[in-house]
Amino acid sequence: MQPGVSVVLPILNEERFLADAISAILAQEYAGELEVILALGPSKDRTNEIAAGLREKDSRIVLVENPTGRTAAGLNAAIAAAKFEIICRIDGHAEISKSYISDAVEIMQSSDAVNVGGIMAAVGKTQFEDTVARAMRSPIGVGGARFHIGGTAGPADTVYLGVFQKSALIAAGGYDERFIRAQDWELNFRLREAGGTIWFDPRLAVIYRPRPNLKALAKQYFEYGRWRRAVTRHHKGTVNYRYLAPPVATVTIALSLLLGILLHPLFLIPALGYASAILIASLLIGKSWSERIALPAVLTTMHLSWGIGFLTSPAHLVK
Repeated sequence: MQPGVSVVLPILNEERFLADAISAILAQEYAGELEVILALGPSKDRTNEIAAGLREKDSRIVLVENPTGRTAAGLNAAIAAAKFEIICRIDGHAEISKSYISDAVEIMQSSDAVNVGGIMAAVGKTQFEDTVARAMRSPIGVGGARFHIGGTAGPADTVYLGVFQKSALIAAGGYDERFIRAQDWELNFRLREAGGTIWFDPRLAVIYRPRPNLKALAKQYFEYGRWRRAVTRHHKGTVNYRYLAPPVATVTIALSLLLGILLHPLFLIPALGYASAILIASLLIGKSWSERIALPAVLTTMHLSWGIGFLTSPAHLVK
């Protein structure tokens, strides 16, 4: 008999994707018992109405309140309500394959990991979202993280979403509700510090829906950079070159443009070099001319928004 699994989702303004996300969970080919716990925030669309309708149709769905709407608080509320030892964290705009939970449980049992996860498989529904997905699945867009671009199975610093041992989560103190973003990385750091193993396996791919426009993408990556800096302040020695690349590029480009305009055109070489690299990368990774045309704006937005967020992150962000 397979162990029971509690699937937990923090939900806020997910009107477009919630029904598909829940449908994929309920369609799992898994022999064990499942429950699906939705932590409902104060959505401004029809999300909560859709959630209530889904609950009416399937008794495995449980609704809990998350008045703050914050991801970490919602996850903690859902975990507290969970009745099973295995916790599967999914987002309201993500979709899992039919074998996701059975594969995750098998991998967890064979690896003895406290958290197992896989690839953030970005897939768009519009042309712009497809372009963002292309950037997110490329090293030029997000660096070499295995949970973005794939790789071999094995121990990792972090994974996308995750399937956890509840006892390990509770022992670590759950998600830190002071973190608006980067909660997963921060939690996985504490799990590793406590002696647990975080295990990456490329079989655990989860469909992720990218942001629908440049403004939303810029806001997302600004917040990523801002909160990743907060993690580095909170946990000393956790910076690596991947996280430093965007802020270094941002400063270099800004200085290059400023000095090139005020002093001498030779100072424009770094900025022009970056632009050339982005154009060449766009031509190489784009699968259509519409993608190749849009990718320079998408990649630059991702890099510079992260960099600006990292550089301007206030010291008091985590109180």
